[in-house]
Amino acid sequence: MLHRYVLPLVALSLLAAAAHAQQLAPLTVEKIMRDPAQWLGTSPSNIYWAEDGKTIFFTWNPEKARRDSLYRLSPAGGTPRKVSLAEQHSLPAPGGEYDRRFTRRVFEKEGDIYLQDLKTQRVRRVTNTAEREAEPQFALLGQVVSYTRAGNLFTWDPATGETVQRTDFRKGPKPGPAVLSPADKFLKVQQLALFEVLRGKEQDAQARQRVQKALARLRPKAIYLGTQTVRNLRLAPDGRYVTYTLAQEPSAEKVALVPNFVTASGFTEDLTTRPKVGAPQTAFQLGIYDIGRDTTFLVGYAELKGLDEQPAYRKEYQLKPQAPTPADTAKAKAAARKPAAETRRVVLFGPFWSDDGQRAFLVIRSADNKDRWLVSLDPATQKIKLLDRQHDDAWINGPGIGYDEGNVGWLPDSRRIWFQSEETGFSHLYTVDVTTGQKKALTSGRWEVQKARLSRNGRTWYLTANKVHPGEQHFYRMPADGGPLTQLTTQPGAHDVTLSPDEKTLAVRYSTPTQPWELYLMDNKPGARMRRITHSTTPEFESYAWRTPEVISFKAQDGAEVYARLYRPASPQAQGPAVIFVHGAGYLQNAHKWWSQYFREYMFHNLLADKGYTVLDIDYRGSSGYGRDVRTGIYRHMGGKDLSDHVDGARLLVEKYGVSPRRIGIYGGSYGGFITLMAMFTQPDVFRAGAALRSVTDWAHYNHPYTANILNEPSADSLAYARSSPINFAEGLKGALLMCHGMVDTNVHFQDIVRLSQRLIELKKENWELAVYPVEDHAFVEPTSWTDEYKRILKLFEINLNGESR
Repeated sequence: MLHRYVLPLVALSLLAAAAHAQQLAPLTVEKIMRDPAQWLGTSPSNIYWAEDGKTIFFTWNPEKARRDSLYRLSPAGGTPRKVSLAEQHSLPAPGGEYDRRFTRRVFEKEGDIYLQDLKTQRVRRVTNTAEREAEPQFALLGQVVSYTRAGNLFTWDPATGETVQRTDFRKGPKPGPAVLSPADKFLKVQQLALFEVLRGKEQDAQARQRVQKALARLRPKAIYLGTQTVRNLRLAPDGRYVTYTLAQEPSAEKVALVPNFVTASGFTEDLTTRPKVGAPQTAFQLGIYDIGRDTTFLVGYAELKGLDEQPAYRKEYQLKPQAPTPADTAKAKAAARKPAAETRRVVLFGPFWSDDGQRAFLVIRSADNKDRWLVSLDPATQKIKLLDRQHDDAWINGPGIGYDEGNVGWLPDSRRIWFQSEETGFSHLYTVDVTTGQKKALTSGRWEVQKARLSRNGRTWYLTANKVHPGEQHFYRMPADGGPLTQLTTQPGAHDVTLSPDEKTLAVRYSTPTQPWELYLMDNKPGARMRRITHSTTPEFESYAWRTPEVISFKAQDGAEVYARLYRPASPQAQGPAVIFVHGAGYLQNAHKWWSQYFREYMFHNLLADKGYTVLDIDYRGSSGYGRDVRTGIYRHMGGKDLSDHVDGARLLVEKYGVSPRRIGIYGGSYGGFITLMAMFTQPDVFRAGAALRSVTDWAHYNHPYTANILNEPSADSLAYARSSPINFAEGLKGALLMCHGMVDTNVHFQDIVRLSQRLIELKKENWELAVYPVEDHAFVEPTSWTDEYKRILKLFEINLNGESR
């Protein structure tokens, strides 16, 4: 009997030894920078339910193919199955719009419109044309389907099959009547007097014109757009009004060109990208076409509270009374002067109609993003009434708020609007009664509502929030009128939930710091067990014992709480080296308890820890997940508190974790590259070496939507740009600097790094180098580029932080 177990035990011990040996195989840059699909695996994404709730669809790539494929799964059991291209073609598209009772859905697929009955699952094709139809909605209280084609609004009646064109927008100016010169008029009169045949033709033409005018009265009014374009066409529930947004693009401005040197043609090809910050922006107006009166109106907004207020930062540019001298005084006065009648421009979103069709509201945002107003709209009078104003001296943003209308809608009573606001410093859920103006907070606390949606019956809220910890995301439900939150998910990490149509089952994308996103199913009950559906990682990836970085917090010099990820070597050495990583994007969170979107950097940090480095990854000022004050902590000074947070992090490494103050490096890409440059130029005694990747070097050369929110416009707030741009501080460089940049970067242009390089040359700096990547855009794609870049970064740190030079 004994011999029956000898071989299995020996085999198990050999397998364990082999696994241990494989686990101890060192990480290399070449290994971790390979094609992720080939060695890491591809997580499921784009999850959606079939409308009958019997199938879940998602994109996945367990086969390590060149592209992800569509998979389907029955929640009742079984394994995911790949969907053939022929089957995909026959499937209804996800998304679209639902009617009020969630009995029907309209959607666009391949440029045509479809209507689906959710009880029978029958799908009817509404359009079948070569032109593209889009933006399907239910109109006239669900009686018809509306959609747009070639810039005009159409409706289709399911009962009769009749299609009606509701608007007639036309490009260009309105044509006027032909005007004859006196000489031409004389000749025409003479010809008609002399020739009977011409008189007959003229009478026929006039008769046709009368018929055409009569027919025109039966068709929608021709509205000539001039140089404007039209978008956001909506038919009012009673059918009397069509609302639309007019957009006036700015006159031709200089647009940056990015040369592409490595091309199939063999010739250099210029890529047209974007203007720079401060360029004129698109102007918007909200129009109303009154079908009954056959006329159009523009909605005014001059009475909005605060619209004529001068931004607070302009006070810094106002002259002090006791300091007048000729040239400078005149120049400063011109910059600070504001015409009495001037009001800030706005962008309007909506209208959004109540379910009963009786009321509508708009979301209006100032073009400088310092104000957002919710207003009710009376289309008959074109009057608006203020319901809520959110003002921020910095800029409006945050979860559920964004840069557009944000997360807004009507409650089922058709009296209350719901929306999200950072009024308390954290994004929370509110309602306001359009009849009384009464506002109510449904959630509160020092945490954020990151996603919110109403149940189909309107009785329950489903929320994603970081209430447990800033670095965790859980799924909750709450009564529609507010009240206690019921936490549905419990595992530490992040939960991205897609509800089934009957709202009984949750499809959950879940991840932890060491486990990439996988698909799970669970019942819609508190603490229900999550059943794992997919397994995406490869045995090779799993063979390494990936570290779970410790999520810590520390006090910044101004008292703010700063969160970070910490990676430590297995046996930290006294006075050892350290590297601080700076995530990109600015408004992004990386000190959390789920799989990082910076997965290559995560793996690189494990490699560094294996080599004896302590690694700190900081959610600096400007990061997401921590409320308004952290979000706007970089206003008018990028490279201010966001950089001092990293200096404080370096101090923490020295004082708490035994790192040598002379062996600290820093690196990051995009915004992280910008911070690296500011660190190397303005804090040279803190950071010995730095790698700045695809870095912004001068904010006056970046784009308008992002930069103008934070630094205002260069011509209006030159001080903010002067103190925020690394190129102005290049003289301070002492340590070793590596810069890496893609030559076809259409986001942060290669010109940026070329300008800084010339500046360093003129300053006679020697301890820097630039690595260029001829085929890479802002986000690198080729594994060879990633490998080359990170081998250079590792070499930089090994020589300057972990080598003889220390």
